[in-house]
Amino acid sequence: MTLSKRMETVALMVTKGNKIADIGTDHGYVPISLVERGIAKSAIAMDVRKGPLSKATQNIKERNLGEKIETRLSNGLEKLREGEVDTVIIAGMGGDLVAKILQEGAFILPSIEELVVQPQSEIYKVRQRLHDLNWKIVEEKMLIEEGKYYTVIKAIGGKEQYEKEWEYLYGKQLLEGQDPILEQWLLKEKKTSEELLERLEHVDSPAGLERKKELLHKVENLKGGLAYYEGKGTDTTT
Repeated sequence: MTLSKRMETVALMVTKGNKIADIGTDHGYVPISLVERGIAKSAIAMDVRKGPLSKATQNIKERNLGEKIETRLSNGLEKLREGEVDTVIIAGMGGDLVAKILQEGAFILPSIEELVVQPQSEIYKVRQRLHDLNWKIVEEKMLIEEGKYYTVIKAIGGKEQYEKEWEYLYGKQLLEGQDPILEQWLLKEKKTSEELLERLEHVDSPAGLERKKELLHKVENLKGGLAYYEGKGTDTTT
C-alpha cells in the first residue's frame, strides 16, 4: 500500500510495534500500510461514515489483514476502549474538528501513549488543545505536497505551555529546529502581508483600519517566527 507524501509522514511518526487507532480512516490506507510494513502490531480503523468504512473493510479483506485490523463505526474516539491501542492517529481533518475530537475523547486519552495528528487548518488551535489536555508536543514535521503546506504533530502525555503566540501559530518544534519549509512559508506570508499593508496605507475607514491592525499583528508574529532563523531566538526587532 503506497501512501501519499503527507500520509507517509504521518505513518513514520508512529512508534514501531505499537497498536494503533486511525480516526477518520476513510478507506483504511494508513492502518493497512502500517500493519503490512510491520510498523503497527495491530490497528483499529475508525470512521463516522458507513460508506468509507465499508470500503476500508473490503480493502482489509482483500489483503488478508482481517486478523490484525478491525473496522469500527465511531464518532471520533467514542467507541475506543481503554487499553486497546497505544497510538491514536487523527489526520486529514480541519483543526477545529481535530480539537473537538480530542476534547470529546479526553476520557480515553490517559490510556494512550502517543498522538499523531495532521490538521488541515487552524493548527494553532490543535497545539493549544493538546496543551490544555496535558499533552506535550515532542515532534513536528512540515512538508509540501502538490503545492500545499502540511504539518504533522506528535505528542505524548505531559504538561507543557508555550510562552509566545507565534510558537502556537507556527510550532515551537519547527522553529527551534529551523525547519526550512516553515521558513519558506513564513517569508511568503510576511511578503504577502506587507504588500497588503502598503495597499491599505491611505485607507482610513473603520474596516480598513481594523484590517491594518490585524495585518500588523500578523507581521509581528511572523517576525517572531523568522527570528529563529537569524539566530536571535525570540527577538522581534528586525
